[in-house]
Amino acid sequence: MVKLTKIYTRGGDKGETSLGDGSRVKKHALRVSAYGTLDEANAAIGIARLHASTVSPDCDAMLARIQDDLFDLGADLCTSLEDGEDPSKVLRIVDSQIDRLESEIDSMNADLAPLESFVLPGGHAAAAHLHLARAIVRRAEREIAELAELEPVNPAALKYANRLSDHLFVLSRHINAQGSGDVLWTPGKNRA
Repeated sequence: MVKLTKIYTRGGDKGETSLGDGSRVKKHALRVSAYGTLDEANAAIGIARLHASTVSPDCDAMLARIQDDLFDLGADLCTSLEDGEDPSKVLRIVDSQIDRLESEIDSMNADLAPLESFVLPGGHAAAAHLHLARAIVRRAEREIAELAELEPVNPAALKYANRLSDHLFVLSRHINAQGSGDVLWTPGKNRA
């Protein structure tokens, strides 16, 4: 599907880049920012996987699937949504990918104690990195939502980003000893 023979093309040297359909846009265009932020989230998940693989092969496998999905989501966003497009010719996020995230969230959450405070990023190294990835995904979600107000966007793309941030949060709690290792916020703890 993808074949890269040359890494640099000089095509972006003047501040433009190509979308999936070949059209040229500014590198700071909202669409480019949104899928660029997803790339950043994917990198943060890659770091989390270095630590998650020591906790559980299942956690690592979930994150591996998510990394693939993030490339699908980036491909979805880098190609404008067109009326009557041929779904076999454009890679789009589909509901089954969102359903999988929801199923995994429900499975992990079933073993977690209810929260009595907000969770601070921390605990196990994998959990801390997942919180960073979650925050980056939330930024991507805001960018996708803004883009959707200006241009047609696959509704499943926004849903996937929303569900992914929930997934990363629950997975971080799951890794933190099923929630017992969570670092909880104590409101007003340091006030004089």
